[in-house]
Amino acid sequence: MATSGLQHVAAMYAGVVAPPLIVGAAVGLSGAELTFLTGACLFTAGLATFLQTLGVWKIGARLPFVNGVTFAGVAPMTAIVASTKDKSDALPVIFGAVIVAGLLGFLAAPVFCKAIRFFPPVVTGSVITLIGVSLLPVAFGWAQGPDPAAADYGSPSHLALAGATLLLVLLLRRFTRGFVKQIAVLLGMVAGTLVAVPFGMTDFGPVAQARLIGFPTPFHFGAPQFQLAAILSMCVVMVVSMTESTADMLALGEVVERPADERTIAAGLRADTLGSALSPLFNGFMCSAFAQNIGLVAMTRIRSRFVVAFGGGFLVLMGLCPAAASLIAVVPRPVLGGAGVVLFGSVAASGIQTLVRAGLDKDNNVLIVAVSLAAGIIPITAPHFYHSFPQTARIVLDSGISTGCLVAVVLNLLFNHVGKGREAREVTHPMETAEEIAAVH
Repeated sequence: MATSGLQHVAAMYAGVVAPPLIVGAAVGLSGAELTFLTGACLFTAGLATFLQTLGVWKIGARLPFVNGVTFAGVAPMTAIVASTKDKSDALPVIFGAVIVAGLLGFLAAPVFCKAIRFFPPVVTGSVITLIGVSLLPVAFGWAQGPDPAAADYGSPSHLALAGATLLLVLLLRRFTRGFVKQIAVLLGMVAGTLVAVPFGMTDFGPVAQARLIGFPTPFHFGAPQFQLAAILSMCVVMVVSMTESTADMLALGEVVERPADERTIAAGLRADTLGSALSPLFNGFMCSAFAQNIGLVAMTRIRSRFVVAFGGGFLVLMGLCPAAASLIAVVPRPVLGGAGVVLFGSVAASGIQTLVRAGLDKDNNVLIVAVSLAAGIIPITAPHFYHSFPQTARIVLDSGISTGCLVAVVLNLLFNHVGKGREAREVTHPMETAEEIAAVH
């Protein structure tokens, strides 16, 4: 049970620590504060995993789910940070928005499990793809170095270190099996850090300063603040997160041969949303199920939810040990960049896999994907596109995930729910002439 639980932690560890690293760097936290934020996210991930696996009353799917910080919230949270004049207020604003979104999601869980038909693969696939695409620029920034103002930012040595880490992760994934293959990203980060030591690119200061035992002090970064625009942005993320969790529960139910019915999905969504609402109390972010652990359950055939609960215990213990949490702060940014290419790229690839099942042989779905992806990519390729809009609107518009999700949902309602719609049997190329289209049909 211990080794299997630890394997679940290893499979999702990099995914848990990446969001606090991204948001913490955007806020400008010191090494010690970044360590604290990372430990808090590990601690709250453990609590959310307990809630999902063991369950309380009608809360918790009681399936072997690992819960942790969702990637879907990273881009909107960084947008909130960018729009906050005083960076010391950024985290309290995020925490306030997550609390409200979590409570609203908890109340909406029984209804949402019935309204899932409005979030088919064409919508969820577009959103998941945008999550990965939105995060890839972060990995590219990491690969260039820790400080954009430094003279060696983007130097060949930094890019070589990132490339070496990426190459090692790929080799481990290609030529290893089982447990080693599952923790390839983690091993790549460790090896990349060791390679960086002789070149003076590794700072062990955070580890030396970290205490062995600590506790995530409630509201360490200040009392939560409630801003309407930030709340709306995180509510959109909550909808995306609940959609992903529903899909994960359906998939995991098939793996463990216990199909997830409406009651199970509602209980699982309550656990996700309540875990998210409680997480900011201990300085954590929005929590959701980790899809990669579903693959681990399928591969190992170990279906016990108590094994995953044991892994949640490991997460709590790591969150209570600042020295363990500080180890991630030692990893050089170029190493994180190399690993991030695989990590974030895999998220985008997962979205593409979902789109493959979305029925792209229909013109309507092709248009939904095309326009929602275009709307979501605008903030990435043209960061100042909405510069003349009000600041409150920009918190939502500057997040490609939020914008893309809203566009995908509206277009899906327009094309696939309002009226019969026109569904062609084959995709028509945008540049085909009317005669060619008529000949096909």
